[in-house]
Amino acid sequence: GGPWKDMELISRLMKTLDLGFDPKELFKGSIKVFEEFTDLFKNKGQAEVASIAQTELESFKSTILNIAVTGETGAGKSSFINALRGLTTQDDGAAPTGVTETMTEPTVYPYPNHPNVRLWDLPGTGTPDFQPNTYLKQVNFKCYDFFVIIASERFKGIHTALAREIERMGKRFYFVRSKVDEDLHNEERDHPKTFSQESVLEQLRMDCRKHLQKAGISNPEIFLLSSCEFTKYDAPGLVKTLQDDLQGLQRLAFLLSLPNLSAEIIEEKKAVLKKWIWLISLASAFVNVIPIPGISVACDISILLGSMIAFYKYFGLDDGSLANLARQSGKPIAELKAVIISPGAKEINRDVVIKLLLKTSLPKLTAYVPVLGPMLTAGISFLTTYFMLLRFLNEVAEDAERVRKTALTEDGKKLK
Repeated sequence: GGPWKDMELISRLMKTLDLGFDPKELFKGSIKVFEEFTDLFKNKGQAEVASIAQTELESFKSTILNIAVTGETGAGKSSFINALRGLTTQDDGAAPTGVTETMTEPTVYPYPNHPNVRLWDLPGTGTPDFQPNTYLKQVNFKCYDFFVIIASERFKGIHTALAREIERMGKRFYFVRSKVDEDLHNEERDHPKTFSQESVLEQLRMDCRKHLQKAGISNPEIFLLSSCEFTKYDAPGLVKTLQDDLQGLQRLAFLLSLPNLSAEIIEEKKAVLKKWIWLISLASAFVNVIPIPGISVACDISILLGSMIAFYKYFGLDDGSLANLARQSGKPIAELKAVIISPGAKEINRDVVIKLLLKTSLPKLTAYVPVLGPMLTAGISFLTTYFMLLRFLNEVAEDAERVRKTALTEDGKKLK
């Protein structure tokens, strides 16, 4: 079985333990986990357990995802790169838009809170001497995980030639038809009586598909979107597809770096972080463990601290993210901060963590479990930190949803 099987087992146990916070249920559940826990670690030293948990956490931290964005100059690559990172042109670290493109090298744009997830703006494909095979060599094809091919009008021969070459070399690609808000606007202006958004979008989709199929792409996935209105049209579908096509830790990194485009994304972030909490708790309860006076818990507070501050960033509740959101929504930052109930990232320090741990004191498990010496302390510490982090995660996720809704309200009108 080895370490991974053990991890799986604890993971399953912790799943059954999502019992809400009813103390009685929690107590019964904790004892059950606790018995399995001690059984599992009979033959394992604390150091071994700790190193398994840490390795897993470290491998997430070092996971890198490179997304290439290509298409003709002026097709809206920069705006797309900004929208996918939750930025507008005015924000720090945004890709410059509307500039005439002269770049010959790919330019990298990391996610503000997750620098290992990077979007690459590749040089425009519209030049007369464009050749897909030399182009892909020139932009260093190998280092990207997948490609997004953007067109703002119809997909042309160069797009399909590029897609075929990417496919031939064994990578995934997605077609994005940008600026559909402009098409809709023009249609409505020209045919106000017969205009229907649905049929215009359907028409665009069929048009793109026809061109791509004619050029030999048998079943093209096409996403219609507008970078200015990135929660509309096919943007949510694209984000979901990218996420579903990624595996393991890359998928996790992509999801956690996304802006909170919808309530669903916030829920998904919460669900994946739940699975990480028990790893963090294991690491904290088994690595350089320091007893905390006044509670029967010994743990590594710095691991907990680091994780809690990271949760803030994943949910866009750090000052940088809030400042961007305030600017984009035209809301004062104080108004966004007013709906945040959990302690702010700036305020999270050792004392706050200890206070939260004290609030989570578990019923005295000791009476129920034969005395196991150090294993007992570790087990109680593990459960205490687990429930503390779980409660914290729930609060932060609720905060993120309240902030999202507040940013969307227009002078008392609620938007979805």
